[in-house]
Formats: sequence, C-alpha cells, structure tokens
Amino acid sequence: MKSIGLYVNPDREGAVQAAKHAASILFDLGAECCAEPNIAQSLPENIRSRIHVLHAVEFERFADLVIVFGGDGTMLTAARLFSGSDLPLMGVNVGRLGFLAEFNLEELPKALKDVLSGDYRIVDRTLLEAQVGGKTIHAFNEIVFEKKESSRLITTHIAHQQYLIASYRADGVIIATPTGSTAYSLSCGGPIITPSSSVLCITPISPHSLTMRPLIIPDTLELTVKVDAPDGEARMVADGQIELSITKQDQVLIRRSSTQVKIVKHADSTFFDLLRNKLLWSVDPSAFEQSTDEKH
Repeated sequence: MKSIGLYVNPDREGAVQAAKHAASILFDLGAECCAEPNIAQSLPENIRSRIHVLHAVEFERFADLVIVFGGDGTMLTAARLFSGSDLPLMGVNVGRLGFLAEFNLEELPKALKDVLSGDYRIVDRTLLEAQVGGKTIHAFNEIVFEKKESSRLITTHIAHQQYLIASYRADGVIIATPTGSTAYSLSCGGPIITPSSSVLCITPISPHSLTMRPLIIPDTLELTVKVDAPDGEARMVADGQIELSITKQDQVLIRRSSTQVKIVKHADSTFFDLLRNKLLWSVDPSAFEQSTDEKH
C-alpha cells in the first residue's frame, strides 16, 4: 500500500498540522499522498509540491486508503462520502473522544509504518439508507426522528411491511446501527451492540411510557416511518449532520444500505478494548481510587 489519501477537517484545530506531520512521515516511507485543494494550499511548499491535488470524490482513482484527520464527526462525514468506494478509512483523532477515529497523534509514526506494511485490520460497518420525498440519505451512526419547534411530544409510527411495530409517543426515536449504538442511542438508554452484529436498534427518546424500551431488530427488515407532530412538522436527522423536515404526509423508508464502510483498526485490539479505553466500560472503579490514594 503506497498511495494514501489525506482527508482533513480544516475547521478542527490541529487537523492540518497533523496531516502535514503524516505526509512527511509517509514521504519518508516511500508513499505518495493526495489531498483536497484547500488542504494542499495550507501545507508548506516542500510538502505541497509532492502532494497530488484531488477533490475527495476523486480519491478512489488514486488512493489505496484514506486517513481521516478530525474527530468522530469528521469520520461520520467521511463514511458517507466514501461509502460508494472501496477505500478503507483510518481515523486519526484530533478531537475529543475519538471512538471512531481511534488512532491518536502520539502513535502516528508507528501506525503509518504499520499501515504501509499491512499490519492492520479492516472491518466492514453497516450504513443506513433513508428514502423520503425522492431523496436518499445515508447514515453511519443513526437516523433520528425528533420534535422540531414545539416542546410537545411527537408520535412516531414504525412498521414493517404494513405491520405496526410500535407507535412511540416521545421526544423522538433513534434508529441506530451497531456502530451508532455507542453514540446518541447509548445516551438514551440503548444497549451497546458489537459492530459485526446484523441488527438495528430502535431507541425511544424520553418516551411517555415505562414500557417503551429499546428494541433490537434484524437489519434485514425494511422500516416505514410516519410522524405525527402537534405543530405539523418534525425533523429527521442523519448522524447529527443532515436535517430534513418531515410532515404527517411523509412516509420514510429506512433499510440497511447495500454499501458498507471499511474501517482500519489496530491489528492487535478488539472492540472491547476500545470500550474500555474510550468509554471506561467494565473498568474497576477501585483502580481509580488506588491511583488517587497513591498521588496523595
């Protein structure tokens, strides 16, 4: 693997600097790099002169792999952008949590060397596809139906092949992929789902019922969604980034996309390691107490 695309969030502090550092390392290792015009212009002349300048939609004809510099939001954008290609995405975190962008800046030199030598894993992740009003929208984490202007509850009707699954009277409903199970859905009480699972999760947001719990369904089901809102309009949001207004007359079709996203992972780590490192899942609280006692 010798051709690397650099996809950079220019609005994320430190992202361009990290891309510059990565490009320098990659050139020393004998690789070629491409970047978008605005990013290439931000790099020093000695690096810019060696960069292939391409728009992101053209990366596939040059690169074997794309390194994404930003946070998890940048990874969500990149996942949708490159989902139609066969390019693996390697996320370098210059944001906060870095759950999707799991490589950190400190390990960048070793990680890039590992990538060029093939010492990494690639995992396939599910994408959601929503169709409404002649538009098709993709989501990597989740699609959310939520109230728009009013503070009153909305009712979200979800069915499969005309058979009602449930009518959720709540602030909204989240339909999450396994990847998205550790995002918004988790904060609303949804379960953590291992990414390789062939399921989706329907998680209500503050439901007005004690019996409305999250529901796991096979990802082979096609869902139809209709929303009743007191003021006539609700909102559909994909990955917290793409918004559409939804009326009572709209029917949204949601299904697993035929395309997947390829994510580059550490060769020697698992999803459970990531949960422990990023979310402190199953970590023994006494370990923190002992560490605090030692400092005192």
